[in-house]
Amino acid sequence: MSVSKIDIPLLRSLLTLASVIEARDPYTGGHIWRVSRYARTLAEALGLDKLEVFRAELGGLVHDLGKIGIPDAVLGKPGRLDPAEYAVIRRHSELGRELIFNHPLAPLVMDAIHYHHERADGRGYPAGLEAARVPMAAKVISVADAFDAMTSVRPYHAGRPLAEALKVIDEEKGRQFDAALADTFVELGKKGKLAHILGHCGEARLMLACPKCGPVIAPPAAAADGSSVICPSCDGQFLLHADGDTFGLEPEGEPGQPHLARPDLEAVEEFLNGRS
Repeated sequence: MSVSKIDIPLLRSLLTLASVIEARDPYTGGHIWRVSRYARTLAEALGLDKLEVFRAELGGLVHDLGKIGIPDAVLGKPGRLDPAEYAVIRRHSELGRELIFNHPLAPLVMDAIHYHHERADGRGYPAGLEAARVPMAAKVISVADAFDAMTSVRPYHAGRPLAEALKVIDEEKGRQFDAALADTFVELGKKGKLAHILGHCGEARLMLACPKCGPVIAPPAAAADGSSVICPSCDGQFLLHADGDTFGLEPEGEPGQPHLARPDLEAVEEFLNGRS
């Protein structure tokens, strides 16, 4: 499939769905944008052709599509999953495959959705593929996804510093990650090529730190001085105050209406505009 011949309205609808699914989890704001950007940066550094770079970048946005079928109690649990819950969450790659199987864009995104949790040592899921059989887009997203999970706040851990997360990527090469991809990604991090992505939820959009929950608030692109935002975790409401290239938060009283899972239309359009 040629990148230039992709049906843009069809692609927009798929990306919008993926962003709504992400918004269901209060601790993954900006995750798919960051994974997509890490994946594109890595794919370009590897010298992959235009179509493979596009597969990786697009795959980063839709890799967790199968989480639409994961119960809220598991997806948004404020703590570590028990073995039974972990078995449920592992189903998301297979659920994603089922969801996208007959979609016209399936050839572009199937590998990323179905295989991004496969490992270089063959101990991944859902298929336990040997390293040579794992598609390139899935290998790229595996690194990008894991790095973002390590460097982002979760209910059970603070985000790791850049250097510490890169150390884990390096230590896991040949086991969790393809060695060549791990080496390239670590080098990108050491050269500062990931800094504009880390801690962001869009181009020049830094995540904001709720005083109670940490940096889990993804401000919309239209955010301005005096705008209101809601923490997706605790439903705390805040006024934004411009502070250089980001915002400070001023509490607006007690939590009010709950955070709603809305699509990140800015991230969707940012990706689509990059195709023109």
